[in-house]
Amino acid sequence: MAETIGSGSSMSDKSAKIFVAGHRGLVGSAIVRKLQQLGFTNLVLRTHAELDLSRQADVESFFAQEKPVYVILAAAKVGGIHANNTYPADFIGVNL
Repeated sequence: MAETIGSGSSMSDKSAKIFVAGHRGLVGSAIVRKLQQLGFTNLVLRTHAELDLSRQADVESFFAQEKPVYVILAAAKVGGIHANNTYPADFIGVNL
């Protein structure tokens, strides 16, 4: 069962390592701010340039090295209405 953040949450260890993928986006940055407000101190953040989530070997290496306790996936390829309508397969392929 997925755990939630907020009152009554079972995420009681504020020093637990949390990887937030997509921390620079609208949703991801809001999640990071909320985690920080709640007192979480061990956030692992990587830009797309630092960790390309579409490269399986890189992701496996990252997880083996970092060993996060929690993973929050807020990463996505976005492009706006025109780009989504013009290149739907590109967005579906990357975001799945």
